[in-house]
Amino acid sequence: MLFTGKSISARGRSALGGRGGKPLLVAGAALLAVGVIGQYGPADEAAAGTGARAGEPYRPAPLAWGACHDLPPAPPGGPAPRSLECAELTVPLDYSKPRGKTMEVALIRLRATDRAHRIGSLVFNFGGPGGSGIDHLAGSSAAQFKKLGTRYDLVSFDPRGVGRSRPVHCVGDKRKDEWLAMDTSPDNAREKAALLSTGRAFVKGCANRSGETLPHVGTVAAARDLDVMRIALGDRKLNYFGFSYGTWLGAEYAHRFPKKVGRTVLDGAVNTELNPIRFFREQAAGFQRALGHFGRWAAQQPQAKANAKAKAKGPAKDAVVTRVATLLHGLDTKPIPTDTRRELTQSLGEAGVLTGLYSKAMWPALWQAIQQAESGDGTILLALSDALFQRSPDGQYTNYHDASGSIYCASTPQRYTERDVAKALPAFTKASPVFGPTLAWRQMGCTGWPVKGTPTHHIDAPGAPPIVVIGNTGDPATPYTWAPALAEQLGSGVLLTLNGEGHGSYTTGNPCIQKAVNTYLLHGKPPVNDTKCQ
Repeated sequence: MLFTGKSISARGRSALGGRGGKPLLVAGAALLAVGVIGQYGPADEAAAGTGARAGEPYRPAPLAWGACHDLPPAPPGGPAPRSLECAELTVPLDYSKPRGKTMEVALIRLRATDRAHRIGSLVFNFGGPGGSGIDHLAGSSAAQFKKLGTRYDLVSFDPRGVGRSRPVHCVGDKRKDEWLAMDTSPDNAREKAALLSTGRAFVKGCANRSGETLPHVGTVAAARDLDVMRIALGDRKLNYFGFSYGTWLGAEYAHRFPKKVGRTVLDGAVNTELNPIRFFREQAAGFQRALGHFGRWAAQQPQAKANAKAKAKGPAKDAVVTRVATLLHGLDTKPIPTDTRRELTQSLGEAGVLTGLYSKAMWPALWQAIQQAESGDGTILLALSDALFQRSPDGQYTNYHDASGSIYCASTPQRYTERDVAKALPAFTKASPVFGPTLAWRQMGCTGWPVKGTPTHHIDAPGAPPIVVIGNTGDPATPYTWAPALAEQLGSGVLLTLNGEGHGSYTTGNPCIQKAVNTYLLHGKPPVNDTKCQ
């Protein structure tokens, strides 16, 4: 399911290289790793979970750092595999039974280069839900965080249910191919029945394959894991950098452990208090807005200018948006071939367009993909879709898709019906004629889920130090209005705004944003509230 627009993982990006013999431009966030080996000090005096908000305490075992295995290839500028260390953190499967069954959360770290001035650990969550922090840190450009890596051990992890941390599994790869290609914005009773049947089969697969794990993969449990991680790393406070869904996780941690919050940055903020209907409707509007911004850019490209002179009327950007809508509508009844054995269907085409809207750096690839598809070849759009769903060229998926739905359904109590979707559909379509119907039907992703989700609750962090919350005015996946909302909810939030494009801000390379964040994380001086960067 599409949620907060996770950045494309290293394994997902591998799907983009070399398709159709042409390189594609891709942007993704990433980092590295962390910790102190098993040395407990004053940070440990209160074990994880202490306090009325936190629940029963849990004391972790020492971490045994060693060589990492099965990492994605590092891009130019990325860390050499020998520089990275991995470990497993033992945590309770169920925090209400801390002496019961346990599970392991997989960690990765890259040690600070200036050991004499080391601050501690900086823990990253790159988004999702369902994204592998280990793959991101190992497989993405460390240059983006090189300055932070001078004084911090850069650390990330696979959250519970993800990747190497008791992964949730629901369906096999061939079934995923079939389901992701099917119509997700049904136009008739047959398509609707097929979509609902697929949803029921997915839920059944999750219950059959991972039933014991499903109750324990939500955001609250992951926040508890963060505090156990803090203790195991030897840190008095949790220094944290969260992107997209990682802002929800970071806010949940601050709510439950406000006295343990260290220097915290939340980039691409999620408004955790929206119900799913409003959440996804605003996200649909965000992607429609981003499509318009892309259309304005594409209209200035040479071929588009020539076409505009010949036949287009009205604003040039609207002509591009119309072309995209027409292309996707045509795929509904007539999929087009690719250089693989799979065809590009409407749902896969939509996913490819959504992927290209995550970053302005990907717009050239998206424009290339659209023009190629208009000529009858869906290869590049399919590659973009595969990157979003983390499908490798050989047909293997990570467990992102399974974990994403499982974590989200464990983190929300809402279970919508077909009638709810029908009622919401007009508003979704108005918010986004291109993406609205699909996002409306995804409201049924948790229908019939075998586990009750965590009740929605107010997020605040009384007594926490300043928490920097970043919003990008052109963000499609986490619309800008969510950033000031989260900053206000936290109470100690400091709003930092980028007037830009794409999902997130720090990894765009904007000098103003990076200076403000680096100054805070390295020197403890937050930006002035409501600082704006161009």
